[in-house]
Amino acid sequence: MCKDGVDESNLTSRNRGRRSTPLQPINRIRYNQELASTYGVHPTQIAQWKHRLQKEMPEIFSARRAKHEHDQEAFQAQLYQQIGQLKVELDWVKKKAGLAP
Repeated sequence: MCKDGVDESNLTSRNRGRRSTPLQPINRIRYNQELASTYGVHPTQIAQWKHRLQKEMPEIFSARRAKHEHDQEAFQAQLYQQIGQLKVELDWVKKKAGLAP
């Protein structure tokens, strides 16, 4: 387990760094000055990123969820359209073959 309670045994070493780096300013694991010196950016920039992330995080995840739902609805509509078209074609074939009442 890591500091934030996530089991790191399933994460590659590359993903561990990616996952923890953006969360460090929010969870206050490190101060802005320490992060700035570690990653070579100005402490003010860290503070601005932190503020922006805290402000926009709900929108980021809700936008992703909304896009996924929209994609699912579009896919479902396409499938229903295809089912309808296939039923019409099947009825036409049955009629031409003399199988329909």
